[in-house]
Amino acid sequence: MKMKGKVYLVGAGPGDPELLTLKALRLLRTAQAVLHDDLVAPEILKLIPASAQVHNVGKRCGKKKILQEEIHFLMIALANAGLRVVRLKSGDPLIFGRAGEEIEALRHANVPYEIVPGVTSALGAAAVAQIPLTHRRASSALVLLTAHQAAGSEAANWSKLAGSGATLVIYMPGKNYSEISARLQAAGVVPNTPCAILSRVTTPQQRTHLTTVGEVSAAGQLPAPTLLIVGEVVRFTDPASLAQEFFVPTITGTQGSALPTALFADFPFQSTIFENDEEPTA
Repeated sequence: MKMKGKVYLVGAGPGDPELLTLKALRLLRTAQAVLHDDLVAPEILKLIPASAQVHNVGKRCGKKKILQEEIHFLMIALANAGLRVVRLKSGDPLIFGRAGEEIEALRHANVPYEIVPGVTSALGAAAVAQIPLTHRRASSALVLLTAHQAAGSEAANWSKLAGSGATLVIYMPGKNYSEISARLQAAGVVPNTPCAILSRVTTPQQRTHLTTVGEVSAAGQLPAPTLLIVGEVVRFTDPASLAQEFFVPTITGTQGSALPTALFADFPFQSTIFENDEEPTA
């Protein structure tokens, strides 16, 4: 009887391959099947072994290559075939990554799974722009929200969030900055509140535009994916840092790469990644 495999919901981070966790890197290098989003950086996809099945299951600009239910079916089918499956998501799987729906499907199908966190784009963007998302003199709270939600779902109460004085990080703000500006001001955010639009963070194509809530509607469109950081903490950014070019390293293996071989010496694949698992039959 063929052993059941396992699904790993893995965060790929915002783009820079060096922001992968060690566990994510080990799982990628030993994966037998990978289902990845469109936003996962090409440099990270190159880490997948040539022997693995690779499926692009992402969507861009609202155009779906595959329905969410089809992703569920594919994950379950590959795991039931005895494969070690990596469901590779940009950023962190649990933050606006539909991991909740995929977890439900895996539980319902009785498929073993594990979640491997990643660096969410809010943290990558803040690091790139040198914006402290919290600051004891400016903001003691951080709110992550999205400008889009599923049909029929309850939208976030922006008035309560804005009134808290928290730093707001808005994922998927869309192309209509005027609408975002109007929503923020209607929620009580004053027009001169600083904000930053950040595009394709931690990649060579990253771009940032500093503005205010009142003037964000006049900002030029930056390439997706973008996010918007709103709050007094944006004043702490260093504009000079935004002009620096971003270098993405090449990670081809433990020999001669940015990751020394010794780093992996204490992490044998079978004992750390797959403990409590039975080795699946290929």
